[in-house]
Amino acid sequence: MKLVKFLGHLTIVLILTVLTQVGGIIWLISLVIAIKFKKKKRYVFLSLYLICNLIIVPPVASLFGRVQLPWFNDNLAPRNWFYPLAFRNYVNPELRDLLLKSSKSSGIQITYLDANFPFLDGFPLLPHLSHDDGRKVDLSFQYTNEDGTKTNKKPSFLGYGTYVSSNNRISQSCLEKGYWQYDFPKYLAFGLHNDLQFDSKSTRSLIQTLSSHSETQKVFIEPYLKQSLGLENETRVRFHGCQAVRHDDHIHLQIK
Repeated sequence: MKLVKFLGHLTIVLILTVLTQVGGIIWLISLVIAIKFKKKKRYVFLSLYLICNLIIVPPVASLFGRVQLPWFNDNLAPRNWFYPLAFRNYVNPELRDLLLKSSKSSGIQITYLDANFPFLDGFPLLPHLSHDDGRKVDLSFQYTNEDGTKTNKKPSFLGYGTYVSSNNRISQSCLEKGYWQYDFPKYLAFGLHNDLQFDSKSTRSLIQTLSSHSETQKVFIEPYLKQSLGLENETRVRFHGCQAVRHDDHIHLQIK
């Protein structure tokens, strides 16, 4: 019985660590507190988790050169609460400032998806290959309602998996080469607003603004989007390669 409990707690720690980086440690501390003071683990964990998320981790993360992207902001906001609650909204101060500056200059509210964890360069933010140093963030495309009016709604719950075009030559080529993960985000779509239309004009404006900053190193989107959006002359807008996943459902921004 003790072994089963131990394995259960170990599994929880591993899952929370993979998803949030610090959740596993919070779970272990919660266990100690719950046992010592004879409190229910779930209540202790939830309370401590929120305290860490809102009060403790942000100032400590600043010592590691990371800052939180805002929860609520007219210029910059998460796709949903999962990203800040899971500690996946941390970046270098330079990247945060670039996003806020880009939103103001373009007049577009930027919606962020996965960014980075609060601590330690090199700690993987799965399933991403490179979100491990505070210099990368995924951003949502822009969309309109059926009548053409702009909206901050997005077609999927997590912001991934709803592709602009299902007929993507690069995607088929990568899959044929054995890169099975390339098309995987479609399983994360969890569609919510299938009536939304891809806003090519606003998305193009946003990408141009992002790539215009000297701090920007790379902006990843699919090659066919680079062409259809008229971004052929934007040298910082590039193809990410078959080893990653499709980028016709989001923008990957990386600074120097």
